[in-house]
Amino acid sequence: MASPGGGTTVWRTFGWSLGVSLAALLIAYLVGGAEVVPVVLILAILEISLSFDNAVVNALVLRRMDVFWQRMFLTVGILIAVFGMRLIFPFIVVGLTAGLGPASVVDLAMNRPDLYADRLHAAHPAIAAFGGMFLLMIFLDFIVEERDDPWLRPIERVFVRFGRIQSLSTIIALIGLLLASRLAEPAGGPQVLVAGVLGLVTYLAVSALGDFFEEQGGGQSGAAARSAGGVGLSLFLYLEVLDASFSFDGVVAAFAITSNIFVITLGLGIGALYIRSMTVYLVRAGTLEKYIYLEHGAHYAIGALALLLLAGIRLDIPELVTGLIGVGLILAAFVSSLIYNRRAVTREPVTEDDPVRS
Repeated sequence: MASPGGGTTVWRTFGWSLGVSLAALLIAYLVGGAEVVPVVLILAILEISLSFDNAVVNALVLRRMDVFWQRMFLTVGILIAVFGMRLIFPFIVVGLTAGLGPASVVDLAMNRPDLYADRLHAAHPAIAAFGGMFLLMIFLDFIVEERDDPWLRPIERVFVRFGRIQSLSTIIALIGLLLASRLAEPAGGPQVLVAGVLGLVTYLAVSALGDFFEEQGGGQSGAAARSAGGVGLSLFLYLEVLDASFSFDGVVAAFAITSNIFVITLGLGIGALYIRSMTVYLVRAGTLEKYIYLEHGAHYAIGALALLLLAGIRLDIPELVTGLIGVGLILAAFVSSLIYNRRAVTREPVTEDDPVRS
C-alpha cells in the first residue's frame, strides 16, 4: 500500500470515483435532463451518510486480504454492490415476497414504480430481520472478546465476563429474533423468523468457512497458498453480505425521493463507489492503526444499526436517525482516540476510572 498522507494518496484513492461520478452525472443529464442531476447527487449523499460506518468496518476486513482479493473487492465487488445489491437484489426480494416472476417484477418497477415501492416496503420486515441478525452477530462476537484497550469499559467488561459462556452471541441473537418476530405479528411473524434464521446461518457459515481455511493454512506452503485464497474468498463473501445489510435501507429510503429506478441506481451507485474509496483510503493511510477506538466505534455503530433494523420491523424509524447514530458513534470513538494518543505522547497515566475508557 502507498505511504500514508499527501495529496497523491487521496487522489489515487478517490480519483477514479470522481471520474465515474462525473460520467454518471453526464449520463443522468443526457437521459433525464438537468432536473435529474441534483436528485442523483442527493441520493449519493444519502447512501454515503447511511453507510459511513460500513466503510470503517470494511477497512477492518480489507486489510486482512491479500492484494488479489483487495482488487476483487474493488472491481467485481463494485459491480455486485451497484447492480447486484442496489438493483437486482430488490427485484429478487419483491419477486419472492409478492410471488411474482422476474418479468412481472421488472414490468412493475418500470411501469408501476409506486406499486413496486409499496411491495418493497412490504418486504422490509423480512430484510430487516436478515440484515439485523447478521449485523447483531458481528457486534456480539466483537464485544465478547477481551481486548487490551477497551473503549466503553463498563459495557465491555460485562460482555467479556459473560462471553466465556459458549455460543453466548448466538443465544442473545436468537432471543432478539424471537422478540422481533413478536413485533411483526400477527401476519409477518413467521416470515421474520425465517429471514432472521437465514441471516444467522449466513453469518455462521461465512465465519466457519473463514476459520476452516485459516486452519488449513497451518500446514505445508502449498496448503497455505490454497488457504490464503479460501480466506480471501470468505472475507469477500462476508463484505458483500455486510454491504447488503447496510444498503437495503438506502434503497427503501430512495423511493421517498424518486420512483425512477434508473436514477436510484445511479445515485446509490455513486455513493457505493465513494464508500469503497473511503474503505481503501482508511487502509492505505493506516487510519485504523492511528486511532485505536475507531474499530470499537464502528462495531458499536453496527450493533446500533442491528437493533434499529429489528425495532424497525414494527416502528417507523427515520433513516436520518439511523445515519446520525452511526456517524455519532464513530466520531465519539475518533475523539476518544485523539485523547488517548495525546495522553500517550505526554505520558499522562490512564486510570481504571478514566472517562475515555469507562
